[in-house]
Amino acid sequence: MPDQTTASWILVSSFVILLILRFPVALTLVGSTIITLWYLDLPIIVAAQQMIQGITNYSLLAIPFFILTGQILQEGGLAHRIVAMTNVFVGRIRGGLAMANSVACMIFGGMSGSAVADASAVGSVMIPMMVEKGYDPDYSVGVTISSAIQGVVVPPSHNMVLYSIVAGGVSVGSMFLAGMIPGLILLASLMITGYLIGLKRGYGYGEPVIKSQIPSILVHGLLSFTPAVIIVSAIISGWATATEAGAIAAVYAFILAFLAYREAPLKNMRGVLIRTFRTVLMVFFLIAASQAFGWVMAYLHLPDIITDWFLAVSDQPWIILLMINILLLLLGGPMDMAPMILILTPILLPVCVKLGMDPIQFGIIMIFNSGMGLLTPPVGTVLFVGCAIGKVSVEAGTKAMLPFFYAMIVVLMAITYIPAITMWLPKMFM
Repeated sequence: MPDQTTASWILVSSFVILLILRFPVALTLVGSTIITLWYLDLPIIVAAQQMIQGITNYSLLAIPFFILTGQILQEGGLAHRIVAMTNVFVGRIRGGLAMANSVACMIFGGMSGSAVADASAVGSVMIPMMVEKGYDPDYSVGVTISSAIQGVVVPPSHNMVLYSIVAGGVSVGSMFLAGMIPGLILLASLMITGYLIGLKRGYGYGEPVIKSQIPSILVHGLLSFTPAVIIVSAIISGWATATEAGAIAAVYAFILAFLAYREAPLKNMRGVLIRTFRTVLMVFFLIAASQAFGWVMAYLHLPDIITDWFLAVSDQPWIILLMINILLLLLGGPMDMAPMILILTPILLPVCVKLGMDPIQFGIIMIFNSGMGLLTPPVGTVLFVGCAIGKVSVEAGTKAMLPFFYAMIVVLMAITYIPAITMWLPKMFM
């Protein structure tokens, strides 16, 4: 008769071995699931049934629309309009271009929901501009890639939709509200860090914006920012579901980028759709695979075992939460963001709930940690994209990013140990 302890070791060890052999994460999840089912003498078709069940959730339809909106905005060249708008407010401060970079990344990243798209779109505009104005290339890359992480924390982020589904139906609107204050605190910490580094390196002031151009710059910047406003306000007000709001935002972004501004020809829409479909297929395959993997974990009671283990280590909640954050930061290097959310949420959420933490607060902690992992090797997709745009080595980009990374850790600790930072707005409006 199959032993559940042995089956648990088979599930975990096969997962680790397949990852070490550099199998794609989705195939690793499916492979370890099938191996464990075979040992348990359960029908392999269970894996297929669970995978299909994992992608039949109506709320998942919001993810393709969010991704499509981000791709359209990136293709339509709206990033430089957002950069121009932010430069009006902070460009005249010492090191103001770095601050404008951080603000622009928060705005554009919130619309695209992708730190990689944020680093690509804003970085391609800001990094050359900063270098031309006398900023060091490594610093320009460091501030850009660090600021791009804001895109996964501030609403509307499709990662929040993904977490809400994995966590068992947590309100998407509540997640959006919960990310607002942490996003603003993160922005403030990045701007302060950038300002201090700018003082130390002796960066100058930005060039003044011609007053007659300010109204036009603000109008175009606000129009470019509108898709994010549509999504967040429609969901929070209850006027539309996440899926409906995403569809409306995608249509608006298409009209703005391809019909109003026309910076990209309409034929480029084919490339936008291809990139969107590829991303959606990867995300949905991951969701399906994680559903099957999660079913086996639940069958073996692994989440309960891990919860009991964490609670046995210490009776102090702050120590357990610190251990969870350290674990997530370490796993963020070798694991990409979506797999981390899909695999670790069912494991760690029960631990935090037993400690009295709200699933919404844990969701922001999980997403924040996963975003920080995009800056660290060996995966570090945002790090590699930024270094490629800025034409600096990964070592130089990593070193320049570290002061901002330390600031992020301070914000992460605040989010972890001060629940009001994430829970005040959801409790007030939802």
